[in-house]
Amino acid sequence: MTMRDTFHRTIDYLRISVTDRCDLRCKYCMPETGVEPLTHGDILSYEEILRLAKCFARLGIRRIKITGGEPLVRLYVIDLIGQLKKIPGIEQVTLTTNGTHLAKYIWALDKLHIDGINISLDTLNPVLYKEITGRDVFAKVFSGLQEALKYPAIKLKINCVPQGLSGQDMAAVAGLAKDHPVHVRFIEMMPIGLGKEFPLIRESDVRQELEQTYGALQPFHENLGNGPCRYYSIPGFQGKIGFISAMSHKFCSNCNRVRLTADGKLKTCLQYDRGMDLKALLRAGRPDHEVELAILQALESKPGEHHFTETFVVDQEKKSMFQIGG
Repeated sequence: MTMRDTFHRTIDYLRISVTDRCDLRCKYCMPETGVEPLTHGDILSYEEILRLAKCFARLGIRRIKITGGEPLVRLYVIDLIGQLKKIPGIEQVTLTTNGTHLAKYIWALDKLHIDGINISLDTLNPVLYKEITGRDVFAKVFSGLQEALKYPAIKLKINCVPQGLSGQDMAAVAGLAKDHPVHVRFIEMMPIGLGKEFPLIRESDVRQELEQTYGALQPFHENLGNGPCRYYSIPGFQGKIGFISAMSHKFCSNCNRVRLTADGKLKTCLQYDRGMDLKALLRAGRPDHEVELAILQALESKPGEHHFTETFVVDQEKKSMFQIGG
């Protein structure tokens, strides 16, 4: 089956948040003091996640991304990933992580044949990393990256959010793709939650910085992932440089994704506080065919595009990324 929304876009990619908890306090994502986390009873159990994933697979979802919060802080998430990979129809299961626990779990992820790992890393400057994340763990994260590089079957990507900070050095972060077989992607800041307080550093700004160091970026037209990233080659680099530029290069017309929050809400767009409470349906004892019908009904409300640049937006999301699923 192929699942399409009212704008005839094929929806085949599901991002599943398994927790709203995180061991970092990135300034654009979570307050230093944290927030009241969801209780164990509030979040979907692994059995519920697997049941929903099977429903989504029957409807046409083919690729799943596990997110958080920080997904590796939830116990036994490795087992969940293994079970997701066994679901008929699911072709890829990937993970996004801040890297703090990567060295511990990378061997198990490799054993499961995980299809890819995205590591969030906004700078290679340890002092600035502590300032951004609120935690002095750069060495631990970089060690996790180095450990992951020992497993060549795992496709690695670095996610970097430019913030216009002195010493962030986008060229140095991009240099990881020169020295290692990883793709480095620069993601424009989304005006969601605490991200609204940060300036927008556009793709053009980052490209200018990179080209001053490495010369012209050459468009690379092959598909390297599930999402909207546009990639470029630099001579002598092992990996590619990518840009995910939702603000300066709106890509909504090609959106292929929906999100499942840790507490079981189906979100069809990052910007809007709309969706369907799938957890409530499961816990009310509804059969799978009713759950699948609810998913299709929720998809009817998926908007054609975001309106982040507009002053007044109805039903705008008020939560932060860690609560939605990064």
